Amino acid sequence: MQNFSSPLTPTERIVKIIRDKTLAIMKKGVSFLLTVALMALASSLASASDPSPLQDTCVAIAEPENAVFVNGKFCKNPNLTKAEDFFYSGLDKPGNISNPVGSAVTPVNVAQIAGLNTLGISAVRIDYAPYGQNPPHTHPRATEILTVLEGTLLVGFVTSNPENRLFTKVLNKGDVFVFPIGLIHFQFNIGHTNAVAIAGLSSQNPGVITIANAVFGSDPAIDPDFLARAFQLEKNVVEYLQSRFWYANN
Repeated sequence: MQNFSSPLTPTERIVKIIRDKTLAIMKKGVSFLLTVALMALASSLASASDPSPLQDTCVAIAEPENAVFVNGKFCKNPNLTKAEDFFYSGLDKPGNISNPVGSAVTPVNVAQIAGLNTLGISAVRIDYAPYGQNPPHTHPRATEILTVLEGTLLVGFVTSNPENRLFTKVLNKGDVFVFPIGLIHFQFNIGHTNAVAIAGLSSQNPGVITIANAVFGSDPAIDPDFLARAFQLEKNVVEYLQSRFWYANN
């Protein structure tokens, strides 16, 4: 015996259409929300990264008893912390500028103020003899913001390859200039008197690589044949440069 359903009334047909449309919209909404959630999760994973290094190397070691360093410094028990952990005295004293480059850098980083550990900031005082310079160098872990306290400085930095654009400016007392992280930069005292600057750096241990010292004063020395070709110089010129004493002003 066949069971024939009675045809829907006009009102019932309208109700069925509305119900079907509503279910379809709800399904699409759930799918949309699921897609958004997955995209948000993927984005959070993609933007995650390891902590920035706080020294030149930190080699992993399997035996903790042989470990001597962490990425940064070990933390003191907070109950033993005292005011002296956040204090340094002596930045008012000029550095010794009687040297081949005519400048001296006095650092105030985590080595001088233990309380800077994990805080991502440090400072330096830089003294310049007349026509002294802070030679081309880079900070691998920090951006630098420099303020001139006395004198007149010619400062600048060079962008990365392939443009290698030079940004340079003459600074007078009270002027401020920023050197972006990792870029080669310099300061040159173009005045007839001593100059002084204070700089803040965005790392507890910004590091410094003086270009000439690293390239021509490395230990052991880089193969002079390689450097001759890299710098398009005669080998004897490279060997002469490698024989020089490369003074570190920091």
